[in-house]
Amino acid sequence: VDSDTPAANGKVGVLIDLVAAARHPILVVNDADIRVEPDYLVRVTAPLADPRVGLVTCLYRPVGDTAAARFEGLGVATDFAPSALVARLVGVDEFAMGSTLAFRREDLDRIGGFAAVASYLADDYQLGHRIHALGLKCVLSDVVVETHLGGGWRQVWEHQVRWARTIRVSRFGGYLGLPLTNATLWAVVAAAFGRWDLAAALLGLRLVMAFASGWRVLHSRDVLRLWWLVPARDLFGFAVWLAGLFGHSVMWRGQRLRLDREGRIQVD
Repeated sequence: VDSDTPAANGKVGVLIDLVAAARHPILVVNDADIRVEPDYLVRVTAPLADPRVGLVTCLYRPVGDTAAARFEGLGVATDFAPSALVARLVGVDEFAMGSTLAFRREDLDRIGGFAAVASYLADDYQLGHRIHALGLKCVLSDVVVETHLGGGWRQVWEHQVRWARTIRVSRFGGYLGLPLTNATLWAVVAAAFGRWDLAAALLGLRLVMAFASGWRVLHSRDVLRLWWLVPARDLFGFAVWLAGLFGHSVMWRGQRLRLDREGRIQVD
């Protein structure tokens, strides 16, 4: 399929052309670095048999090929994944992840097609948000896919800050609350006030949760190898959160993009 549709978000321009060429009523989209098992399509589309379900998304297991990428993946497995699970548990189910987006063509048409999200950086979130606004559920599949991470420390920092600023402009209230769940941060605060017992308890609970999410749910071997780096990864995550709290530009595919308050890419 030749793609020549211009869009502020180049990925969405490609998706517009791919949808035009697609022939079937169910569409499945995922990022270019996602690897799946042979039964993937059957399992991720199964929930759409329920007319109340509008979109299916997946958790993902990170695999890094550099030390920096494995460190970043540790955060995905032990911080992002449990946050996504807790969000679902408390009823926040409007978001979707680029690891998998399975939905009906008719529902995509009802929200105005991919053209409706072509100016947004977080096209996956916007797709889930708009399908959810139709009165349909966005559900989490039992499938865990695999994503590849690479790059050095600079690339990891830029990638993480891009994620942070994207979350901030998409769900500002939720972004402000993220430090509340950073157990390592509060363990440091407790230790600073001489409460070493509380600090030890918080770190213990943090490591148990990291193991439960990273190994029991995602089956990430890096969590078994690098569990001792979880506290350092949490503090790195807090630094990323601070950087993401300010600024309106991100690095994406080697380009610096400016975002407005709604998360739309500003084109000169």
